[in-house]
Amino acid sequence: MNIEDIAKKMCAKGKGILAADESTGTIAKRFKSINVENLEKNRLIFRQTLFNSSGMKDYIGGVILFDETIKQKTTLGLTIPELILEHGAIPGIKVDKGAKSLAGSSEETVTEGLDGLRERLKEYYSLGARFTKWRAVYKITDKYPSSQSIKSNAHALARYAALVQEAKMVPIIEPEVLMDGSHDIKKCYQVTSNVLNECYNELSIHKINLKGTVLKPNMIIPGSECKKKSSAKEIAKETLHCLKKNVPSEVPSIAFLSGGQSEIEASKNLNEINKINNTNFLITFSYGRGLQASALKEFGKNQENIENIQKAFNHRARMNGLSSKGEWAENLEKESAA
Repeated sequence: MNIEDIAKKMCAKGKGILAADESTGTIAKRFKSINVENLEKNRLIFRQTLFNSSGMKDYIGGVILFDETIKQKTTLGLTIPELILEHGAIPGIKVDKGAKSLAGSSEETVTEGLDGLRERLKEYYSLGARFTKWRAVYKITDKYPSSQSIKSNAHALARYAALVQEAKMVPIIEPEVLMDGSHDIKKCYQVTSNVLNECYNELSIHKINLKGTVLKPNMIIPGSECKKKSSAKEIAKETLHCLKKNVPSEVPSIAFLSGGQSEIEASKNLNEINKINNTNFLITFSYGRGLQASALKEFGKNQENIENIQKAFNHRARMNGLSSKGEWAENLEKESAA
């Protein structure tokens, strides 16, 4: 399969991407919240339980893995990438080394990980990865993000994308404007537009084949401390408008991050966007918490109860699968809970 086909398959109609690429430090926080010890064995069992769920076949087109996970063998005898492929999804890998303090603007960050990336990509390809992810992070305050932060991160994303396409894999471009702060929806729209604009400028300079990429942006949402809340309809309208204005039409798929939204909010907002989606973009999800939070709670209650953990995951996968077609409804959530 060439990269253009992979990019389409990852986000095929009714399917999205499971972001299971939490670093060891991040999953430690998740496990702490459910009183589970952060051991390699526990990390493997939790992830393997999700990857072996029936919901994978129907609703998941790709899985983003962490360096440790892509190298693990399951207790079922298959490697993690083999298990994912068996369920019809494509294995992917997070390749950035995290957001580090930006020299010259220390309140902001730039994502690192370009050194040695070409060699790492060869190894990941041999392990079965066919797409990658790199996340840039921008925060909104009175004076941020600075143009330095917007330009530095866009440049790094483009260099990353060029190396990934050279390695015959699909780069997920993830410029995340954080929800933290008291900014309103208009400010989020303006900053996200600036960020996307600069990203596509750099991708063009670096001769990226946009048909072989997936964009993973934030939705246009007011800051978590903003007094004026926005309805799902308003969020959908502003988000779609921002994408139409700033994302080139060659990009096949847009898979939103859930960033700070609850599971239900993430499904509801995605659903509203797809109800009014009149673009050529396949618009879907690339959720971590938005797919895993309920399953994680069940794992905390009883790690042996695989049926309950998978039931929680299958339900969220189905809800988001429906949202990616604009077919989700609140009463479907209640039916399942009952």
